[in-house]
Amino acid sequence: MKPTEIDTDATHILAADHRAVEALFEEFEKASGSDSKAKIADRICTELKIHAQIEEEVFYPALKGKIDDDLLKEAYVEHDGAKILINDIVASGPADEFFEAKVTVLSEEIKHHVKEEEKQHDNMFQQARAADVDLDALGERMLARKEELKRQAETAGLPPAELATM
Repeated sequence: MKPTEIDTDATHILAADHRAVEALFEEFEKASGSDSKAKIADRICTELKIHAQIEEEVFYPALKGKIDDDLLKEAYVEHDGAKILINDIVASGPADEFFEAKVTVLSEEIKHHVKEEEKQHDNMFQQARAADVDLDALGERMLARKEELKRQAETAGLPPAELATM
C-alpha cells in the first residue's frame, strides 16, 4: 500500500478506532484536574458514539448470518451497556461524584468488547475475514459515515447514543 492510500479494510478501521480510544482512556487516567478530565471524557464519548454507530449501521448488518450469531448479539448488548454510561457521563459531567468511576467502568467494558471483536480466539474480526464479506467496500462505507458523524459532532453535536437492545 502506498503512503497516500487509505486503508479501507473495515477491521483495520475499527481496530484503529480501538487503539485511539485506548490511548484516550490512558490519557484520562494520567490527567489531573476536573476540566482536563472532562475534556478527555467528552472526546472518549464522542469517539465511542461514532464508532458504535458505524459498527451498528454498516459493519454488524453486513456480518449477520455470516458469523456466529451469539457473538453479534452480544456485541449489540455490550454497545448498549456502554451507551448508557456514555450518555450518563456526558449528561452529568465532572461534578458528579461517580464521574471518574463511570469513565473507569466504561474503559473496562470497552476493553472486554475489544477483546471479543479482535483479540480472543475465533473473534469477530477473524470470522469476518473468513466470511464472504467485502471488507474494503464495507470500510469505504464506514469511513464515509464516520466523516459525516465527525462533522456533525463538530458542528451541531451528536445526540445521546440510541440503545438498540434495551
